[in-house]
Amino acid sequence: MVSQKVVISNPTGLHIRPAGILCKVAMRYKSLITFQVRDNVANAKSVLSVLGASVKCGDEIIFTCTGTDEQEALKGMVEAVESGLGE
Repeated sequence: MVSQKVVISNPTGLHIRPAGILCKVAMRYKSLITFQVRDNVANAKSVLSVLGASVKCGDEIIFTCTGTDEQEALKGMVEAVESGLGE
C-alpha cells in the first residue's frame, strides 16, 4: 500500500469532466485506488463516488493505492491531478 497527498488546483473542483478524467486514469491500473478528502473516502474508479466526495479547489486529498501496480498507479494519479485533469 502506498499513499500521497495532493492539492486540487482545478478552479471548480472535481465536477463531472475532471472526475471522468480521473476515473479513466484510475481504470488503467489493476490496483484498488481510493482517496480521502475530509471525512470522506472515495473509490477513484467510480465517477459517482468521486462526485459524491464534493472535492473543491484547494482541497487536499490523499490517494491510496493497493495492488500489483500500486507504485505506477499512485504516480499516474498524482500526475493527472497535478496536470489539471484536462482543464
